[in-house]
Amino acid sequence: MKRYKIILILIITIFVSSCEDVIDVNLNTAAPQLVVNASIEWKKGTLGNEQKIKLTTTTGYFDKTIPTVSGANVNIKNSDNLSFNFIEIPNTGEYVCTNFVPIIDKQYELTIILNGQIYTATETLKSVSTITTITQNDKGGFTGDEIEIKSFFLDPGNAANYYMLKFKSSITVIPSYDIFDDSFTQGNENFGLYINEDIKTGDNLDITLFGISKRYFEYMRKLTAVAGSSSGGPFATAPATVRGNIVNQTNPENFAFGYFNISETDFRNYIVK
Repeated sequence: MKRYKIILILIITIFVSSCEDVIDVNLNTAAPQLVVNASIEWKKGTLGNEQKIKLTTTTGYFDKTIPTVSGANVNIKNSDNLSFNFIEIPNTGEYVCTNFVPIIDKQYELTIILNGQIYTATETLKSVSTITTITQNDKGGFTGDEIEIKSFFLDPGNAANYYMLKFKSSITVIPSYDIFDDSFTQGNENFGLYINEDIKTGDNLDITLFGISKRYFEYMRKLTAVAGSSSGGPFATAPATVRGNIVNQTNPENFAFGYFNISETDFRNYIVK
């Protein structure tokens, strides 16, 4: 037993002393892959004619700049054969359409042609309920001292529905998301929950409710699970690659990251009391 203790102490000593040295990590950089940010959002009360798609590529782990993609041919066509071209704002990787026509329950197909590769994805435009009520509880969270904000809406009850709530506060750079379905709340009132210990009176909270497809629901569920698993420290298992619905028809092995989603949305701005 004493021998094991000595070995353990020796191992710990070697490990701690080695941590004092500067270690240069040589990471292999893979070939860049296309990243597609194609979330078409039809905000209630608007025409929905102005839409944007952004194209970038993957890059090295330590690179601070995300490369944008220029020169692509970007188009969306619906099941009525209406076609909408997205034209790039020069040298930005942002492709804009000003005559888009959103129609509930219509299927839309995205096509991107880039460097001889053809990428496609299909989705159906899903409707969404209206946010009816927003409530605030100043004694929320596990500790009872966090501000808790609930956004309520009524599920229509006539079909299986899937939802995503996006919360973007004035004190954070990255939004938070809440995804759920109506498996246990069919036809009843639902709510999304936002908790932040740092938010305070006077801060702004943008709340967007999305109607999403089952496929996008499953994608976002996997994505949030992987994001949550990436906080396990230096010895954690590397996060898995989450594939979206974008397929390279020319070379399936050269797949693109991202997802083509199309949703009706409802938006509210809430000022914390």
